[in-house]
Amino acid sequence: MTLLPKEATMPLFDLSLPELERYRPDVREPQHFDEFWRATIAEAREHEGEPMLADAGWNLPQLSIRDVIFPGYGGHPIRGWYVRPRGVQQPLPCVVQIAGYSSGRGHALDHTFWASAGVAHFVMDTRGQGAGWGNGGETADPVGHSTSAPGFMTRGIEDPRDYYYRRVTTDAVRAVDAVRMLPGVDEQRVFFSGASQGGGIALAVAGLVDGLAGVMADVPFLCHFERSLAITDAEPYGEIITYLSTQRGDRNAVLDNLSYFDGVNHAKRAGAPLLASVALRDQVCPPSGGFAAYNWYGAHGPHRPQTRMDVWHDNGHEGGSTHQLARQLQFVRSMLN
Repeated sequence: MTLLPKEATMPLFDLSLPELERYRPDVREPQHFDEFWRATIAEAREHEGEPMLADAGWNLPQLSIRDVIFPGYGGHPIRGWYVRPRGVQQPLPCVVQIAGYSSGRGHALDHTFWASAGVAHFVMDTRGQGAGWGNGGETADPVGHSTSAPGFMTRGIEDPRDYYYRRVTTDAVRAVDAVRMLPGVDEQRVFFSGASQGGGIALAVAGLVDGLAGVMADVPFLCHFERSLAITDAEPYGEIITYLSTQRGDRNAVLDNLSYFDGVNHAKRAGAPLLASVALRDQVCPPSGGFAAYNWYGAHGPHRPQTRMDVWHDNGHEGGSTHQLARQLQFVRSMLN
């Protein structure tokens, strides 16, 4: 009898699950965090304009797919796919989604699940990304940056006003603004979803956008930078470590700048219902970062919103994959009842 080789798995390396469930650390938070984001979003919204739609060219009998361009940070054109079931006249709830690190909106035919389930779906592109995996992206990042390590994590890291994720986070907020103007969308029933990088951005959107019907953040990246950098050197956090190892300046200043983009600080300000997930063997986005955001979620509001954390005990960064998607569908349906 021949045994097939077992796929390599990562060991448990973070806090135990009981410790994670209690983990609510004091995370760096800038004194002017709220002012910074209030001004950033207000400035972006000065670039008015309705989203532009064009037929994506796929004549699917059950689904309509349209190519969308909307104004993001700085009024820069950001692309997206808008997918909706055909033959439905009334406005539908909509799931807005952003991809994981180094991926873009992909191919239009990648995104048929939500519309097949009777929910409109908007997949936003991620500026400058799309060449790492998946099926590409089509949105440039026209903003330059100073010295950085390869990748996106250190672009503009010397000043939060220039940091790459200021632009991406603002694009995501403006995506919700655009979706609320799309024909056939019920603007009161908009959800935001993402995994990994997308999970971190989902937490940011939760803290920056009012009136969301729900947020889904899986194996979130961009959370509790200080601890994540201390316990993993896996990419993309490894890009920051590479930068710090060569640009031997003020490490505290870098961490202070990153704190403007920490999902924990955004989560504190969130008010929408949340479905989150982590994987205990995830060395790319350590589960303590996800739990830190989850345990602080809604802390600045009058009461904590409805939340749930799904834990995948024996998985790495893939998390629950399609099993988690099935739980997202249940979550969305429960929020709509």
